[in-house]
Amino acid sequence: MMGWDFDLLQILRVFIDIGIVWYVLYKLIMLIRGTKAIQLLKGIAVVLAVWLLSIAFNLQTIQWITSQAIDWGLIVIIILFQPELRRALEQLGRGNIFGRSARSEEEIIRQNIEAIIQSCKYMAKRRIGALISIERETGLGDYAETGTEINGKLTHQLLTNIFTPNTPLHDGAVILKRDKVIAAACYLPLSESPFISKELGTRHRAAVGISEVTDSLTIVVSEETGGISCAKNGELHRELNEDSLKELLQENLSLNAKTPDKKPRRWRGEK
Repeated sequence: MMGWDFDLLQILRVFIDIGIVWYVLYKLIMLIRGTKAIQLLKGIAVVLAVWLLSIAFNLQTIQWITSQAIDWGLIVIIILFQPELRRALEQLGRGNIFGRSARSEEEIIRQNIEAIIQSCKYMAKRRIGALISIERETGLGDYAETGTEINGKLTHQLLTNIFTPNTPLHDGAVILKRDKVIAAACYLPLSESPFISKELGTRHRAAVGISEVTDSLTIVVSEETGGISCAKNGELHRELNEDSLKELLQENLSLNAKTPDKKPRRWRGEK
């Protein structure tokens, strides 16, 4: 019986050990996600793969070169990524690495929603046409590649400036991913639905079109009327004010977002 208890304790200790290592690695990956350190990890993986192949096929010259790269790699990493390592240690001291919770994610979402609303309100008042597609679960990378890469932090100033008339990027869609403006002047697929009102232009058809093939949330600011609309799942919510736009964004972008039970607004002209 004592032997059984000892084995169970050993198994429990192994699972705890593996769990802690997995959690630490996961948090470190989340910390460096979206930074140039990701490219470094890819480079390390390539070097390790070449080293293993050189051992398997007895390629002594390549094995020696890769071994030297591995031996001196740690020092090179410390030198090249001193700012990132310092920031990571500072966050570790403040408890931020392992303390990034749903609360911090919700704060990022709240700031994103606020930036989008401020920009849309500004453009609607001045009748500046805009088309903003927000990535959710389905990636929009293929559509982002049709435009100009931005990869800038989402702010209402940047968003508004992109759509300012007579600027190089004002025509086309902006694609957002989390708290980043990924690309501008992007082409979106146009909807061929016969139920869309004839009074609606290309921006609205593009918003509905992208919502038919992805789960994105796409906002349109009309250049003619200044009206704000939002397309989701092939449906167009029209004549949104600040409060209704905020409610719709919160319903669909929050961490526990789910499809609302409310009946969507119909296109004008529908029965």
